[in-house]
Amino acid sequence: MLLELRNAVTPSTIVARRAALLQRDGDIVDVDGTSPVSFLELPNGNYHVAVRHRNHLGMMTFTAASLSAVTTTIDFTDIGTPTYGTGAQKNVSGVNVMWTGNSRPDDRLKYTGPANDRDPILIRIGGVTPTAVVNGYFVEDNTMDGQVKYTNANNDRDPILVNILPGPVTGFKLQHLP
Repeated sequence: MLLELRNAVTPSTIVARRAALLQRDGDIVDVDGTSPVSFLELPNGNYHVAVRHRNHLGMMTFTAASLSAVTTTIDFTDIGTPTYGTGAQKNVSGVNVMWTGNSRPDDRLKYTGPANDRDPILIRIGGVTPTAVVNGYFVEDNTMDGQVKYTNANNDRDPILVNILPGPVTGFKLQHLP
């Protein structure tokens, strides 16, 4: 994960950026695996908090949060936590999640056409046999199961299509970061 602190008045200005770890329970912790993420070099103040992940669209708090030496918790999964933009997250059974499927990675999910997120999956598996599977930690692994699959159950291209629908298959979903 990448955590960004952004200027409270001009949220397009990134003030600081840190790598962090995403735990299986959804918590984000420092790279030591247990400590809260801290930005020791920054003064206490108000900052927008943005979260980015290798194959998800980024998201950011709608309002600036007051940050200090005291640990502040921001629960992006809570439907009551407003995020910047419209539709910056997907609601799954009452829990907000990040939009997955950004195999390229850029600022959009796109299933067809130039610069789509489906083609990198096919390329990763070798581009010849669509039923091939590649094991490993790759940006094209949209299901986060340690395998890149173009076809069959739990493949990595279906999440892209599901996240674009119910709009046209030629459409796209944009990331909501300034």
